[in-house]
Amino acid sequence: MSEVEIVAPKTFIGGIYGFRTYDSREIRYVGMTTASVTVRERQHFKTAASGRKTPLYDWLRKEGREHAIAVPLEVVLTGLDDLAEAEIRWIARLRRGGHRLLNLSEGGKGPNGHIWTEKQRRAAGDRARGRPTGVHRRGPESPIWGRAIHSEEQKAKWSAMRKGTNTGAANPNYGKFGPDHPSFAHTMSAASRARLSEMRRGELNPNFGKVASEETRAKRSAALRGRPMPSSVRNAHTRHHTNKGVFKETCRHCIDDRNNERDGK
Repeated sequence: MSEVEIVAPKTFIGGIYGFRTYDSREIRYVGMTTASVTVRERQHFKTAASGRKTPLYDWLRKEGREHAIAVPLEVVLTGLDDLAEAEIRWIARLRRGGHRLLNLSEGGKGPNGHIWTEKQRRAAGDRARGRPTGVHRRGPESPIWGRAIHSEEQKAKWSAMRKGTNTGAANPNYGKFGPDHPSFAHTMSAASRARLSEMRRGELNPNFGKVASEETRAKRSAALRGRPMPSSVRNAHTRHHTNKGVFKETCRHCIDDRNNERDGK
């Protein structure tokens, strides 16, 4: 019996994958990965659950794991440059075929695969030139002040897509309490509290000048009937001390608030 030569398989470099729903053959997103498609799918759903806002992650939150799936399109064995070119090729091919891709770029290497034109670079430079780092331009100083950026139809469409995505179990912080919650032990500084107060005072308050109807008042009264009020010591402190500018030596919340103001917390 002659010896059989065993040829080792080529080293895996990466692959191209596409997201679609179980009941449709239309590809909605194309990506490249150096891991398995299953691992990349899990990473995408984890990012979507964190609340990141992009067309892909909005779509994944809407469809959920029970409807959306990542499927392999091509395996690349020759190098990272070929992997990037394969992604570009698949995006172009599927767009020509009428697939409504959610990709924000044409694919390839780079953060998003998007290359700014010289005109875009000059415009961004003009907007940022002379502006202190970390300072946002608000009101009339904003470059989009007074402009209708999106149509009512587009805003209604986005609202319908995102409705319910951050409520209940869909909220990434749902069921997290104590040290498990991202805001645990976080205390706003006195400057931040003062700034928020100014932003919501008088006519800037969304409820300024609004009066609840008799029907609303009756519903609220029925819902609260039989419930002890105030509902907690902290609530009583806010209503009878903070809101009225009263300091009471026997109230631990008054003492805590004074200490926080003194320490600049």
